[in-house]
Amino acid sequence: MLIVFSGLPGTGKTTIAKDLAAKTGSVYLRVDTIEQAIRNSGALAGDVGRSGYLVANELALSNLRLGGTVIVDCVNPVIESRNAWREISALCGAPLVNIQVICSDRQEHRRRVETREVDVPGLIQPTWQSVLNHRYEAWDEAPFSIDTALTSAAQAVTMIAQRFFVQGTRCRSSETRKQATFE
Repeated sequence: MLIVFSGLPGTGKTTIAKDLAAKTGSVYLRVDTIEQAIRNSGALAGDVGRSGYLVANELALSNLRLGGTVIVDCVNPVIESRNAWREISALCGAPLVNIQVICSDRQEHRRRVETREVDVPGLIQPTWQSVLNHRYEAWDEAPFSIDTALTSAAQAVTMIAQRFFVQGTRCRSSETRKQATFE
């Protein structure tokens, strides 16, 4: 199964994705970490652009082919990146679960952005203004959404595990081989 966490910085994606990966024994891929490793390597003269996503796509594909569950933590702001995850899941016949994390409380979201601690050495944290200016396209199919202004990280992990996992790491059969969509 491929689970892709999407949403603007500061919504709580990383906390939920990491906790879910630890609880389920899934492979965890964080695009921020991959992008910072590319920057640190000095291989690119300019911005990393989409290279972090391309690396994450290939790592997800290789782990899905081994039969594992992969959890991806990324902003995933555009249709192009969302389509790439859909293609990766189709190549492996693995179900794709898109989870969008939002924070409907604007003041809380801002507080999180402005008080985040750097957990990836060298990563420059976004400013509140950059979050407000971030391009984030509407979804063509509604993803499963979690509002972290209303749901704690622990509650979100439990909710996701109960909905998508059976006996730890197996996808529910009704979700198999298609994108999961929810009301």
